[in-house]
Amino acid sequence: MSTAASILVVDDEPGMRRYLRTLLEIDNYAVETAASGAEAIQRVQSEPIPDLVLLDVLMPEVDGLETLERLRQVRPGLKVIMLSCVSEPQKVVRAVRLGAQDYLTKPFQKGDLDRVLETTLKTLAGVAAPEPRAGEIEEVGDDLFYVAASPVMRAIRAQVAQVARVDVPILILGESGSGKEVVARLVHKFSTRAHRTFLKVNCAALPGELLESELFGYEAGAFTGAVRSKPGKFELCNKGTILLDEIAEMPPSLQAKLLHVLQDQEFSRLGGRATIAVDVRILAATNVDISEAIRTRRMREDLYYRLNAFTVYLPPLRERREEIPLLLRHFMARFAEQYARPPLPLTSPLVEACLRHAWPGNLRELQNFVKRYLILSDENLALNELEQCRGREGAERAEGGAASEEAQPSDLKSLVRSLKDEAEKEAIARVLEQTNWSRKEAARILNISYKALLYKIRQYGIGQEKPKTGLFPQEPV
Repeated sequence: MSTAASILVVDDEPGMRRYLRTLLEIDNYAVETAASGAEAIQRVQSEPIPDLVLLDVLMPEVDGLETLERLRQVRPGLKVIMLSCVSEPQKVVRAVRLGAQDYLTKPFQKGDLDRVLETTLKTLAGVAAPEPRAGEIEEVGDDLFYVAASPVMRAIRAQVAQVARVDVPILILGESGSGKEVVARLVHKFSTRAHRTFLKVNCAALPGELLESELFGYEAGAFTGAVRSKPGKFELCNKGTILLDEIAEMPPSLQAKLLHVLQDQEFSRLGGRATIAVDVRILAATNVDISEAIRTRRMREDLYYRLNAFTVYLPPLRERREEIPLLLRHFMARFAEQYARPPLPLTSPLVEACLRHAWPGNLRELQNFVKRYLILSDENLALNELEQCRGREGAERAEGGAASEEAQPSDLKSLVRSLKDEAEKEAIARVLEQTNWSRKEAARILNISYKALLYKIRQYGIGQEKPKTGLFPQEPV
């Protein structure tokens, strides 16, 4: 640690100011103190500017959060660490949004203070903090990686690193395939629960009744076939983190039960009367328009506000194209090792074609593209595939020309999404007709999982017009 580092301690309690001064001067920091937010603001307006501010949250008159906001206005680059005797999630989240580097809850150990100071002061000194440099890939577990090659992804990682240590729910928004699970695993990795269980539950993959038993478990006799009791995901994930993917697809009745778990951290198994207490960090993800889902009552508004303690919006790959060359190299090396094949060259024409492509399927589409290129070992075929995709996109734009002319710039994303959904719906319906509604065979032809196909059929309402057969015809034997 540098002996030149100067720290301003802001706390209204004289005893705490003396205590922190003693701890810091032992490590040769130059320490100043201020007894109020107003005094701190006045101090940073003059030279020399302190390297770091330790700022108490609970202070009379001008409290810590207001002081933080005004400090950031006066000195935008000033590093601030918040101190508080209580860990209130709302205040922690607000402090992070206002630009605090970290948050310590009193009483804290000297080791905790040293760790936070070392991380922050390393960043000040230009030494690499534990944040990936531009172009670096970070493993987050289960063969998944976080890429921080663009400013927006580095900013997301910095925010996640701060919020992860506070046990508040986090809502992750983004298009399908954009990497929402990766962000969830990054939260878990940075949290105090990192050594505990991480579980992902796809709320769109199961009907409501099965999803309820999957999440909360059931007692023997709760339904036909329940010969013995079974714990649910929440019990199995106690002290850990659970990701509820596609949360907007959860039935409203089940959303009410989830809201109870968020509020009270307890629930009952299906068919049971006993209350089970759990300590689980809940993360939620969805690719739907939240405001529209609330308007149509697809998602409960009270559940949304409970989950929305902190929101991460993950931009699609087309809005962070600088990551594409890095991802191409990463996926090529990874799949070459997986399939025991020599990696293929990523030539300039191929990389440029990938940079021009819109990637509506985001990371998942890019990953599958690299996989096909490696297996087929034909660059011309890969280039033709991208060219054909561009041709189809151009044809779709031409067919929707009238709609495009009428659409406002703010509706462009919705227009692209609707065109993609319509094309996907037609392709699925055509294959289902060809296979006489054998969903297993259709899933094989479409190269998607059986559960994913069922979700798509529900999503697009395919087959609802079929008379007397219900939504899903019986699978041929």
